[in-house]
Amino acid sequence: MSDEEKKGNTISRRQFLKRTAFAGTAATVGSLISKGSVFAAKKPSIRWNKEADVVVIGAGAMGLPAAILAREAGASVILVEAEPDIGGHAITSGGNIPLGGGTSAQKKAGIVDSPDILFRDLTDWSIVQPNGFPDYRYNDHEIIRAFADNSAPSFEWLLAHGVIFIDRPTDNFGGISIGNSVNREMHSAAMDWPMVQTGKPVDPTVRATTSTGNGLMRPLEVAAKKAGVQILLEHKMTGIHREASKSGHVLGIEVENKGAKMNIRARKAVIIATGGSTGNVNFRRMFDPRLTEEYCGLSGMPWSDQDASGEIAAMEIGASLWGLYNQTGEFGSNITKPGTIGCQYNYRNLRWMPGSAVFKLARASGLPVSDWQNVILVNMLGKRFYDETGDQFTANSARQINPYMPGSYLNAANIKYAPNNFINAALAGIGNGQNGGGPIWAIFDADGATRQKWDPKPPNVDIDAGFFFTANTVADLAAKIVMKHQRVPIPPKNLEEQVARYNSFVDAGKDEDFGKPTPKYKIIKPPFYAGWATPNVHDARAGLRINAKCQVQDMAGRVIPGLYCGGESAGGFSQHGLARAVCQGYIAGKNAVLEKAM
Repeated sequence: MSDEEKKGNTISRRQFLKRTAFAGTAATVGSLISKGSVFAAKKPSIRWNKEADVVVIGAGAMGLPAAILAREAGASVILVEAEPDIGGHAITSGGNIPLGGGTSAQKKAGIVDSPDILFRDLTDWSIVQPNGFPDYRYNDHEIIRAFADNSAPSFEWLLAHGVIFIDRPTDNFGGISIGNSVNREMHSAAMDWPMVQTGKPVDPTVRATTSTGNGLMRPLEVAAKKAGVQILLEHKMTGIHREASKSGHVLGIEVENKGAKMNIRARKAVIIATGGSTGNVNFRRMFDPRLTEEYCGLSGMPWSDQDASGEIAAMEIGASLWGLYNQTGEFGSNITKPGTIGCQYNYRNLRWMPGSAVFKLARASGLPVSDWQNVILVNMLGKRFYDETGDQFTANSARQINPYMPGSYLNAANIKYAPNNFINAALAGIGNGQNGGGPIWAIFDADGATRQKWDPKPPNVDIDAGFFFTANTVADLAAKIVMKHQRVPIPPKNLEEQVARYNSFVDAGKDEDFGKPTPKYKIIKPPFYAGWATPNVHDARAGLRINAKCQVQDMAGRVIPGLYCGGESAGGFSQHGLARAVCQGYIAGKNAVLEKAM
């Protein structure tokens, strides 16, 4: 068992089944519970160490807006964050924010949008991807209606709270399942904030034109502190207190800070903004059994984890999961092709540099791949499995379907079918009866490194942790690939044969195995290299069941009084990223303060 699986693995399956109202889910989740997170059905008196009207868990794109809204409405607010700094995954993002429905930015660009158009877009059953998967068909209409009605107000609220957007017309750059009708994407500007990826601000000449999540989260941090939100860093939530095990009002939370436990009372409400579940191996495997522990290059890590702690703690007191299809639907970036090789954290839109505060955890920046013709990709057995130039799943964005008729069967009929199975091929495994596709290795030679202008040495690659190898022969390279996720040795003969066969395709100008377009470069010049190129787990698109007010619900659809959730910890919404988190923070913050104080 890996360290990831051991973490918090302290409650037996039998105990967990006994303590949950929905055994079907609990049977899978029993090994996921964090220490100290279960409370008896009849609680003893709780000793409260701190208290506030509203307690928010997580200082990301959902948590900070919720905390600010609640505080500005007159509530006292404590925000707890497990990490040493604020921002969550949002601060590591590209800062692309598709809030629409008639924003001032859209109006300035002459774009006609409305809440009704936005709602129609995000619930259109007829939009499908070239592989046949629908972007919007399984969205919860109640949740989408609330998002559509609050999307433009959320954008104006960001402007009023110091977020500066790049001064250019609304576009569709970076848009993932944002609706087909019109452009909605805006981009938060980097300005003078130090980038978490580098530890330095961007060049002053491009500060106002570089899009980054830093430009969203740092102004919100300033706004939260100005409003009087009490932010407790390195305070990890380990459980939620409710009046009884599965009934009554939520009372507060338990947290751990540097080994010490404490309880924080919430007189009105607790808001879960913990950011999703991609970093919890057993939790994510409820949706996709293939995603075993070798998928360790989580986007946003090692700045922040998505450990499912919010979901699990809420499930323990009766909450339900929701919108599970959106997690497994083969559209968008729930699983991505790596953008760099030779490092653990290889998400294509995030590269950690030595100046970053978390570089000691990231360990390497990786080698960015601009042309996949320069490598071949092999599985645990040293065999190719797909065309290396193949990409990840696609997603709908503005005018992807053109002409577009909302709700028409012709939208699907006019899509040209293209399976796009690179991700599925990479996750297929080696046919040995075990789940998990295992490591994928990019194999290249000295000439490939020269063409890509790579320097295949630390800190660009991670040799010590086993994510990069080099040797003077292909056979020796295969023998050197030993690391914790490589479950079987690569037979040297396999790798030698694959390289020789691929070289013959370069001579012939045709890839007879996987149809790679006109293979260009032989792998013949030593030294030879193997770099980690395993797909990356990115989005959490399923989570807790919520209603239009972002109130958490149980299996019967009953509201759990005093408990709210949004962003990647909530289900029912297929869209990637920042807009749903910000908007649901806006909704939750406004509604939480209306709770009757306990």
